[in-house]
Amino acid sequence: MIAIIDYGMGNLFSIYNGMKKVYDNPMLITADNIPGIRTAEGVIVPGVGAFDDCIRNLEPFSEVLIEVVESGVPVLWICIGMQVLFEASEEGKEKGLGLIPGKVVRLPANVRVPHMGWNNLHLHRHSELLNGITDADYFYFVHSYYCVPRDEDATVASVEYGVQLAAVVNKDNVYGVQFHPEKSSKKGLQVLSNFVRVCKC
Repeated sequence: MIAIIDYGMGNLFSIYNGMKKVYDNPMLITADNIPGIRTAEGVIVPGVGAFDDCIRNLEPFSEVLIEVVESGVPVLWICIGMQVLFEASEEGKEKGLGLIPGKVVRLPANVRVPHMGWNNLHLHRHSELLNGITDADYFYFVHSYYCVPRDEDATVASVEYGVQLAAVVNKDNVYGVQFHPEKSSKKGLQVLSNFVRVCKC
């Protein structure tokens, strides 16, 4: 079973419907069923919204999520979900989860904010999450802040928008994507399908 965390931060049913196209058994996990995360073979943390709201809404789930990460279960963090992996954000005052060292900063002043639309990736290194994906493939982005990993090796792929910014990160069993795979057509579904394979479901 792959668990999708329902913590009130947008696009929940978009990611659920996207997963249903590539996997038979996604399960929505609410605050009433947090222990259900422990039985999952993989976990998805979706998200749309502001950093502080995301951290506060995730608080009931945080302890179990970190426990699951430490146990080696693959976890995919999407959009603002990817940003809360880091230690802090210029967008808010709350501390991030710190699962990937680094920070989140505002997009540069010379570009339109938010970054909204389709952009192709620049692949930096291999990751199972991007099997079948090339530099020519486009994905849908909506964000005003971006992640800056302290360790450059954490960046799997970048996107150019005023600067080269991290679009996909990976550290051990933790995967993050700044774009929305559930809104990125066939290639987005390929990423979700790859995550299912990572989970060995």
